[in-house]
Amino acid sequence: MALLKVENLKKYYYSGLFKKEIHRAVDGVSFEIDKGETLGLIGKSGCGKSTLGKTVLRLLEPSAGRVLFDGQDISGFKGSALKSLGTKMQIIFQNPESCLNPKMKIYDAIAEPLRLHRLCRKDEERGRVQELIEAVSLSEELLFRYPRELSGGQVQRVAIARVLGLKPGFIVADEPTSMLDPLVQAQILLLLKKLQTDYEISFLFISHDMQVVEWMSDKIAFMEEGKIVGFR
Repeated sequence: MALLKVENLKKYYYSGLFKKEIHRAVDGVSFEIDKGETLGLIGKSGCGKSTLGKTVLRLLEPSAGRVLFDGQDISGFKGSALKSLGTKMQIIFQNPESCLNPKMKIYDAIAEPLRLHRLCRKDEERGRVQELIEAVSLSEELLFRYPRELSGGQVQRVAIARVLGLKPGFIVADEPTSMLDPLVQAQILLLLKKLQTDYEISFLFISHDMQVVEWMSDKIAFMEEGKIVGFR
């Protein structure tokens, strides 16, 4: 059974004062991802890739269709049920600084999701944060610095550590290396591959770079104007 199953998912936006105009950002998309598998999603800018990823995670409300995670239909989740998805399904953003508070030290940035979801006792927190910073190959001495004191690659590793702390089974990686230079990009991709093996994570890996998608993915979906037009 697939870990994630998406059936005829749609996300429409409406505009116009009298006559509603429809923008079909995601238009009847279906796919499956097995446990430990990576589906690469590739397409031009504006084709709906990121909107699809966010709608799958319920960060955006779907207009129609179903998303099943581990056999459970999560399409209509609200309130606490929707909040609980945060420990099962997560996202790595293109710009990691968007999920880090510039006034918060790295230690607290990593500890914040653990506290929010009550995933460890207070006396266990320091050890858990140290485990996570080591898992993304960063030095413990960075824990008491601010995001502005880190390089772009280091900040992305911190963002990955935050996500990893929740132990999600599924992650949407939304252009996670596109803002990094080629050497750092390769290092982050290798890290994601290692974490996938170590933690049995499934990925929806979104990119416009075919070479990166081919290297990361078990299978590839091609997206145009809100639709998946083919698989490989």
